[in-house]
Amino acid sequence: MSEDELIQKIATLETINDQLVSELQFLDKLSRKLGFINGLDTLKSAAMELLQEQQQEGFDFNPGDRENPFL
Repeated sequence: MSEDELIQKIATLETINDQLVSELQFLDKLSRKLGFINGLDTLKSAAMELLQEQQQEGFDFNPGDRENPFL
């Protein structure tokens, strides 16, 4: 890759990063408004706990996510 191509790639990645950061900030604020005290951290913990409970009960919530290491 040429230097110009690398600069363009960096600019693209910075734009994507900015969009993702904005989206995460929005979701964090939204989850706090919904009552999750620590925003996304609390929402993630609650979702993980719910999935673990369902898994213990033998309910396979989403069989397509078996490859997901976070479940």
